[in-house]
Amino acid sequence: MSGSAQVHAWRPELDGVVEVLHAYFPSHAYPSHTHDAWTVLIVDEGVVRYDLDHREHGLAQAQVSLLPPNVPHDGRSVRPEGFRKRVLYLEPSRLGTDLIGAAVDRPEYVDPVLRQRIHQLHEVLTNGQEALESESRLALIEERLQQHLRRQVTAPPDRRDPGVASRLRELLDGHLPTGITLDEAALLVHAHPTHLVRAFTREYGMPPHRYLTGRRVDLARRYLLEGRPPSEVATLAGFYDQSHLTRHFRKMLGVSPGQFVRP
Repeated sequence: MSGSAQVHAWRPELDGVVEVLHAYFPSHAYPSHTHDAWTVLIVDEGVVRYDLDHREHGLAQAQVSLLPPNVPHDGRSVRPEGFRKRVLYLEPSRLGTDLIGAAVDRPEYVDPVLRQRIHQLHEVLTNGQEALESESRLALIEERLQQHLRRQVTAPPDRRDPGVASRLRELLDGHLPTGITLDEAALLVHAHPTHLVRAFTREYGMPPHRYLTGRRVDLARRYLLEGRPPSEVATLAGFYDQSHLTRHFRKMLGVSPGQFVRP
């Protein structure tokens, strides 16, 4: 790593996430400061050392760091080449202020599943086109973080709930072009968002966002076979734009929408 600092920050259209930050710092050292949000941090290159509430901690690539709101911390690179990081800032209510003390006591976790889920959420948020997927991934991340904070690292036992799964599928089928948020579905089905994701995945072998995408691709096929142009089909089938349709269409069928109907 070399060169000047690079920072990309934005507020995604995802309830509960107040900011996303991707940054490379070759030499910058953060002075002591606080955030009014939960800070979920992963390091992609380098090693970071920081003081949290006057106690020193380190963060390498295999770990996840969770810094609680309103607790002073700083940050600096251990290595001369600097560090590259990705950060999610979550609203305080997403994990609860009653767990701040637990995060101060143990802010780092070696948890490959959690780190992979955070990485996947960053990928989705960078794309900015998969609302249901980002909501589902955030729900699972928050559940696992709370398990760590409460010292219950093992996931809850799997329970089949075909009724909940079936009702969610009906909602997804009924909202193909417009979509429905995970929170909206949870209110209608009377189940916690995380339970919705788990119940659906166990029942149908795929998460709800993947099911919704597949059904939208099916709908797009019907419109294409009617002779509608791909730019129009993308909107009618619920995709963000034509490139969004093309990416998922090619992933599902191996060809673009134009190739699908080409004689």
